[in-house]
Formats: sequence, C-alpha cells, structure tokens
Amino acid sequence: MTRIAVIGAGIAGTTSAWSLIRRGYDVTLFDRQRYAAMETSFANGGQLSASNAEVWTAWSTILKGLKWMARKDAPLLFNPTPSWHKLSWVAEFIASIPQYEANTKETVRLAIAARGHMERMAREAGIDFDREKRGILHVYRNAKEFDHAAKVTRLYAEAGLERNPVSPDEMRRIEPALAGDFYGGFYTESDSTGDIHKFSTGLADAIERSGGQFVTGASVTRLVRDADGVTVHFERDGFGHEERFDGIVIAAGIASRGFAAQLGDRVNIYPVKGYSITVNLDTPESRGAAPSVSLLDDDAKIVTSRLGANRLRIAGTAEFTGENRDIRADRIRPLTRWCEAMFPGVATQNVVPWAGLRPMMPNMMPRFGRGRAPRVFYNTGHGHLGWTLSAATAEAVAQLIGNDLPVEQGEPVFRPMLVAAE
Repeated sequence: MTRIAVIGAGIAGTTSAWSLIRRGYDVTLFDRQRYAAMETSFANGGQLSASNAEVWTAWSTILKGLKWMARKDAPLLFNPTPSWHKLSWVAEFIASIPQYEANTKETVRLAIAARGHMERMAREAGIDFDREKRGILHVYRNAKEFDHAAKVTRLYAEAGLERNPVSPDEMRRIEPALAGDFYGGFYTESDSTGDIHKFSTGLADAIERSGGQFVTGASVTRLVRDADGVTVHFERDGFGHEERFDGIVIAAGIASRGFAAQLGDRVNIYPVKGYSITVNLDTPESRGAAPSVSLLDDDAKIVTSRLGANRLRIAGTAEFTGENRDIRADRIRPLTRWCEAMFPGVATQNVVPWAGLRPMMPNMMPRFGRGRAPRVFYNTGHGHLGWTLSAATAEAVAQLIGNDLPVEQGEPVFRPMLVAAE
C-alpha cells in the first residue's frame, strides 16, 4: 500500500492525514509533542471566518506597524531588530501588495469551500468540537473603519460571500450582551465558530482508529528524498529512528521552512505571534453576560468566540518578534481589558493566557500543493486562517497526491464511522 508521511499534527496536518486515509493511503502522522494540536492549533480565536479573509498586504498595514512600533500594547507589534529572514519576508510582503484584491478573493473562495469539507470530516470522525453556527459580527466605532469594511465587503461579494451592514441597534439585536458605542457593523450569518484543539485531537484519534499511525514525541531531524520516496529520520525516547515513505506532506507550522529547505524548496514562513485568553465562565452571572455570537473588533484586532457554555475565548494581536513563545503580561492585559469593557458583567478572575506562532507567508496565502521534487507536498503557511482554510487545502493536496501517487491495490485502510458530530 502507498505510504505517506505527514509532518505536523496541528489542524493542517490532521486534516491532511484524514483526507489521505479516506482515499486508502497508509498514513503516518508525526509530531514532536506528546499529543496532537499542542502548538498553534491549541487555543486560537475559534472563528471559522470567511469574513476575516482580507489579506494584510496593504500599505495601511505598513503604516500602522510603523506608527505602533513604540507601543507595547499595540495590535500589531513589529520588532525592528533586523535579520535576513525578516528582511526577505518584509520585502516579499511589500512586493505582494499589488495582489491584495486577487488574494483576498481567493482566500474567501478557499474559506467557503473549507466549510463543507470540515463538516464532512466532523461527521465521519464523530467529533464534538463546540460548533456554533451563529455567524460572526464585525464591529466598528467610526466611519473611516466602517467605510473600509464596506469596500472589503464588495470584494467578498465578488468571491461569493454575503456579508451585510448592520446598524448599532441591529448589532445589539444580534448580540444583546454587547456594550459600548458603535458606528455600525457587518454581519456574516454563514460563518461559525468551534474549538480547533478539540477538532484536531478528535481527528488524530479517528486517524488511529481508521488504521493510520500517529507517532507522538517524535522530533524529526532530517528528511532525505530520492527518486522513489522520502526517508524520515527522527528521535524518540532518546533513540534515533528512520522510516521510508512513498511520499510526504509538510504541515509543520513554522518548522515547515526548515523542512522545506532540506527537500529543496523555499517556503518563506515567518512566525507571527498571536495571544489569547480563555475566560472561564464560572458563575451563572458570567455565563449570562458573555456573548453567544462571535465578534471581531477590527480596530483592536481582537476576536471572541463562545466555546460551549462555560468558556469564552478572546484572541488577537500580531507580534513580529521571531521564534519567541513568551507570554507577555503587557500583551495579555489588553485582551482582558477589552473583555471587561465590552462585556462588563463577565468576571475575569479566572483567565488562562496563551501564545502561539502563526506560520505566515509574505503574500498571506497558504502554501499548499507540490514541491519541486516528486513525492513532496505542502499544506502549511495559513497564518491566522489555519482553522478556516485547512480542510480545503488538505483536500486539494490529497487530490494532487491521488494523481501523482495512486493508491496501490489492496485492502483499504479507511473505514468511515459516520457518527453524527452534533
């Protein structure tokens, strides 16, 4: 049977592995952590948001980054310390600005396509991941930001997404818990939310139940390709190992750049740190005061999602400081204060902070598809939209592998469970 290695067990890796298993491949999933989804796919904002598909490649992003450079609590924080990697990434980011509209529309199309694939995966694997289909409400405090959102909404419409303007009164009808003064908003009823960690770990469990292998605690040290396949060298439990595969998918987040270099490809991913807090809603008063509809505050660059009855996830900010996973109090504090201002009835004495490194390409588009060499494939670089896009890009990669490396005849590995997830 055709053997495929998938490097990385976050949302991109688990969806890739599942898409391959259901096509009959013998799949081995590798991750350096003891469990799936313990890094970038652990505690993100929770939004499955085609309505957040606008790419960042615009001069306004550059200007904001320069303006906010001295602010420790800025929504976008850029460390000016130079490195060749950072300089090359910024140069390519600027070079991608002319593709802003085209890339935004393509991201919307991928996000819409991903919805159906993700729902099917959840049904097949029997995953409960706190899914809420209540839409996403974008909020604006002034005319300038609202007018920009109106222009973005027209781009979205060209790509097939309906997002509607709403007045402050309509915003409060959509989400009665919302406090504060607003100019207006945009509401995307077709968007939804869910727990990325629950989904990814549930899919990893289903992969093993369906005949795949999940090698945890495996630090992949070297990838060696030749005309007939790829050898994965890894360390586990203090010993070195190697396994031979017919093909490989790199879905390793920020580590994908190094693995790509070993395989002869340049994948210029930069780690962009994001923060989140999980507010535990321990009392009936907090549960009643917390929002049920997912929000996105474009000015503050903060999103929020209700994850089940007892948790409120609040996430945001972007920090260009290299491969740094420190959780900084001055970056967490704005998230807590935002919660207190927007939802004053929610108690914030039980808050769990987190930080993760988004794997971001300079053009803000995921890197999925073939590598230069035969038998090498990528599903990585989704930036802040990995949860939104990965199911679609995983399916696209699996289709390419099906064309290039057809499944050998034999007993199929995949046995669908078809358990209702909701």
